[in-house]
Parts: sequence; structure tokens; C-alpha cells
Amino acid sequence: MIESPAAPARPRGPGFPEFVCLIAMMMALNALAIDVMLPALPAIGEALGVVTENSRQWVITAYLLGFGVAQIVYGPLADRYGRKPILMIGLSLYVLFSAIAAFAPTFEALILARLGAGVGAAAMRVLAVSIVRDRYSGRTMARVMSLSFLVFLGVPILAPTLGQLILTLAPWPWIFGVLALAGGAFMIWSAIRLPETLHPQDRLPIRLDRIAAAFREVLTSRRSMGYTLAMTAITGALFGFINSSQQIFFDVFDEPGLFTTFFGLMAGGVAIASLLNARLVERLGSRLISHSALLGFIAMGLTHSLVTLSGHETIWTFAVLQGLTMFCFGLIAGNFGAMAMEPMGHIAGTASSAQGFISTTAGSTAGFLIGQQFNGSVVPLAVGVTICGLAALGAVLFAERGRLFTARNPLQTAAQ
Repeated sequence: MIESPAAPARPRGPGFPEFVCLIAMMMALNALAIDVMLPALPAIGEALGVVTENSRQWVITAYLLGFGVAQIVYGPLADRYGRKPILMIGLSLYVLFSAIAAFAPTFEALILARLGAGVGAAAMRVLAVSIVRDRYSGRTMARVMSLSFLVFLGVPILAPTLGQLILTLAPWPWIFGVLALAGGAFMIWSAIRLPETLHPQDRLPIRLDRIAAAFREVLTSRRSMGYTLAMTAITGALFGFINSSQQIFFDVFDEPGLFTTFFGLMAGGVAIASLLNARLVERLGSRLISHSALLGFIAMGLTHSLVTLSGHETIWTFAVLQGLTMFCFGLIAGNFGAMAMEPMGHIAGTASSAQGFISTTAGSTAGFLIGQQFNGSVVPLAVGVTICGLAALGAVLFAERGRLFTARNPLQTAAQ
């Protein structure tokens, strides 16, 4: 009797939709930790005795600095011990320090707790990219990143409204309590459903010479470094907007009630762009889409600068021009990240940490500098966005040896 062949083993771990959701939520916890508290900044400043309004931006920037600097550590650890245990450590820190922030007695203590929460969240940024790169490459990786970015961007749409809702029901410390609860819930989900994606034979020992060689490879790869610097500049523009947005709606336009609505609409534009990119990237290529969007980003920044410098800025011109700028950002971010990682598959964890360290640390610093220039007008933000866009264009031209839209090397066309 001929035996029928055994049924193939069911793949371990989540299917494609759940995998995308896991990666998206890993990224979304970071967005939640930034955007949910924007409506609460005045209440936090008043409760903790912050005299200068611009100083309240440290609540955002301290988190981003911890988030950026710590990434350089997580990559080598993830390449040695695997993705999942390092993720659990990062989530534990995120939950712990978010809870500590809820009980902070002074502004300085709150800033230190935010720094610690950012250190924990850094693991999620590094591992989100590394786990995706473990499973996919090229245009498929770009598609996964774009879909994850779409779900992730649902958080900025809803986060300020959620923050405002929390403030109507409870004091501002509960905003940090919600972050701790959300981190704990995701920790349970990922512990149960997310498998280890780094094969045992691919684990790399922690040796200083190997780590130095890996970082040197990242820093000397023209494509990796070029797109990392481009992403740094674009990230600086985004953080400049986040740092300035609450003050712009409250102080420039005197429309605090419209802040959450308009912020959500602008974040929605980024989400729509990411969905569009996910549908088109495998057909048109990452370069054609992202390079065209970068030119649009610069054009919107220049137009916005001219409008606000000429004194014709209104809440409607701001919403339209900044919204279009953020739409272009949505077409850029996932593609630049995927192209920076494409030549780094054999050292994905270390490469992701190096790229994240550069783009987040330098990008948050640039965004903080833009935010600190706030002077009661939109001029610093519009000009800052334009400068960041032009810097990103220079980095892309460096990465592609002066070309736009197509790869110079025909062997790179699979990643376009």
C-alpha cells in the first residue's frame, strides 16, 4: 500500500497579516509615547513649574535621545542572543520607566524617566527592522515596512485625541500609566506569538573587532550611509513639526480645540501615503517613488516658507501645506529605511542599530533645534523643513552617485 505524503508542517509563528501587525505595534508604541502627551504639555508644565514654554519640549526630546543613543547597544546584543530576549528586556524597561514617569515629583525626574523609557523603546526600533530583514528583502521588505508603517501611523492620528480624552477623565500622570499598560499588553502578545527569527547558526559572538568591522561596513557603504543620512534629515523635519505643533495651534492660531483634529488629519495623510506606497512599490520601485516624493517634500517646504515669510499664513494654509509635506514623508520613510538596510542583511542587527543611532539621535537633535527656534510664528518650522529636505536630497545624490529615480548599478534593480 502506497502511503500518502505527509502534510507539510504548519509554519511556526504568525502569518503575514499578524506578523505585519506585530511589527507595526512594535513601532507604534514609540509613536504613542511621543504623540499621546502633546495635549498635556501645558498641564505638565504648569504642574511641575516649567516657566519657559519651549522647555516643555524636553518631554519629547529626552525620550527621543534615549531612544536614539541606546540603539547602538541593542544591535550587537540581538545578533548574539537572538531577537526575542532582547525585545523582552526593552519592553520591560519601557513599561517600568513609563510607570515611574507617572509618579515623577519634579520636571527633572520626569525627564530622566522619559530618557529611560526611550532607552527601552530603542530595542523595539532595532528589532522591528532586524526581524523584518531576517524574513524578507528587497521590494518585499519595503512592502512589509510600508504596511507596518501604515498601522503604526494610525497611532499618531488617534494619540493626541486619546491624550485629550485621558485628560478629561483623569490627571496627566495617567497618560504615562496608559503607556505602561500598552507596553505590558504588547509584551504578553509578542511573548506568546512572536518566534525567534535569528537562526542559531547566524548568531554572532560579541567581539569588539567584529562589532567594529560591522560598524565600519555600515559607515563605509555608500548606499547604507547615504540613505541613513537622508532619513536623518527627513526625521529632523518630522521631529521639528512634533516639537512645535502644540505651540503653533495654541499660541500662533489660538485654536487649541482644533489641535487634535488637524494633527490627526496630517498624520492620516502620512498613513494614506504609506498605504499607497505599499501598493505601488513592487511595481514602480522604491527609488522612483521616494525620490519623487523627496522633490515634492522640498517644494512644499519652499512654498510654505514663502507663504509664512510673506505674512499670509493662516490655519488653513498651514494645514494644507504641512499636510502635503507629511504626505510626501509617508512616501519617503519606509523606502529610505529599506534601501539603507538592503546591503546589510548579513549584519542586520548591528546595521539597524547603527543606522537607528544616527538617524534618531541626529534627527531628534535637529528637530529639537527647530522647535527651540519657535518665536510665536510658523517661520522656524517652515524654513527648518526646507533645509532638512535639501540636506536629504544631497545625501540621496551621494548614495546614488548623482542619479535620481533609478539605480546606477544594474545589479541593484531588484531593490529599486
